[in-house]
Amino acid sequence: MDYPNPTRGLRDLVAGTEIEVPVLDGSRRRYINFANAASTPALKAVRDGIDRFLDYYSSVHRGTGFKSQLATWAYEQARHQTLAFVGARPETHTCIFGKNTTEATNKLARRLALRDGDVVLTTEMEHHSDDLPFRAVAQVAHVAVDAQGRLDEVDFDRLLRQHQGKVRLVAITGASNVTGYLNPLHRLAEKAHAAGALFLADCAQLAPHRAVDMRDLADPAHLDFVVLSAHKMYAPYGTGALIGRTDIFEAGEPDVRGGGTVEVVTLDSVAWAGPPDKDEAGSPNVVGAVALALALRELGAIGMPAIARHEAELTAHALRGLRRVPGVRLFGDADPERAAERLGVIPFGLDGASHFLVAAILGHEFGIGVRSGCFCAHPYVLRLLGMDRAQSEASRARILAGDRSEMPGMTRISFGLYNTIEEVDRFLEALSVVAAGGYRGRYQQDPASGEYRPDGWAPDFEAAFPLSSPAARPG
Repeated sequence: MDYPNPTRGLRDLVAGTEIEVPVLDGSRRRYINFANAASTPALKAVRDGIDRFLDYYSSVHRGTGFKSQLATWAYEQARHQTLAFVGARPETHTCIFGKNTTEATNKLARRLALRDGDVVLTTEMEHHSDDLPFRAVAQVAHVAVDAQGRLDEVDFDRLLRQHQGKVRLVAITGASNVTGYLNPLHRLAEKAHAAGALFLADCAQLAPHRAVDMRDLADPAHLDFVVLSAHKMYAPYGTGALIGRTDIFEAGEPDVRGGGTVEVVTLDSVAWAGPPDKDEAGSPNVVGAVALALALRELGAIGMPAIARHEAELTAHALRGLRRVPGVRLFGDADPERAAERLGVIPFGLDGASHFLVAAILGHEFGIGVRSGCFCAHPYVLRLLGMDRAQSEASRARILAGDRSEMPGMTRISFGLYNTIEEVDRFLEALSVVAAGGYRGRYQQDPASGEYRPDGWAPDFEAAFPLSSPAARPG
């Protein structure tokens, strides 16, 4: 298939881009999704492909009927396509499917058989999913970031020396979900291997926007493990993947036990299956795996360089426009000339306005979906906000007391391959109205959640999607 110019036709490849939503003044507006760093919509090829696959959906791995064999074939093909997408080698790497990146990282943390005294080296910029799983099984050391949120590679080297001989794993994000910074994964991996450590790249945020190459194990800069989530890659059907070294997964026992994980069981013995079966207990999410494979096929056909170029144009245009909005404070690298060196993830604050309020007004009055808060990266956001320990502890105490009304945070926009310059301009116009205090609604804050809602108005979700009403049946 020939793909259109990214600045125009890529939008046609994504489901739901022309949906209109109700807003506060009673009108409807075409929805703008600038929350792609959280989840992306589905590619039409994924949606339509799953519709076709559901006619053949069946049990996998031991069925003898045609549908079961086809479903098994599709599931294993999805595994091969995932390996290929990240540059893994089938002879040395295994792809284990699960729910998402969070589950994949937790699985790896438990499967590495870390011992007392072992150290996992991660960073202050990590999503909680690349930090908290390791805190349960090892000592975790955090590499510092600078005031703009960039990785301090000098501190990385220092911590490797400080914990020499004890660092079992280095776990670092390929791209920040807060600032869009890209980390030099292969350079860091080479340093980790020289220190005797394995290397995990959290590619949940990176993989939808840039090519990932695990490389051959003989390459000193190879990546030992990669984790990713399909819901960030235009395939929101509930799957993710842990791709890593087969020799590591061959050792040890599975962290979750049950059907599909064994070769043979007696009343007093268990012989575990090999990878990946050993680590995929129970009936797998076949539909999710097929959806991921369909998305990877489409992303490969479009070309990751084309996606990167288009999103860099959006980012540069947004950064230039945000400079002109009074009261906006940008976090991270705000130079439009370096937009190609980062992802299209832009966090900002607006003087005198809660990030919760800004997000609420953009959604309720302009039909623009953004995110606000700390984006599951609390230490990183507090560092970017310049909060000291005393301020952080005071905020923590208020939150634990059930009051999030002054919860620190930012508003974040993030781009996908289908977003347009026109959408960026509409966002900039809306934000300028918010900055000038020209919005229509009167908003009340819920202290327990911190969120704002307009007085006297709420969208009718049942009208848009009648989930609780009986579905109309054909014929």
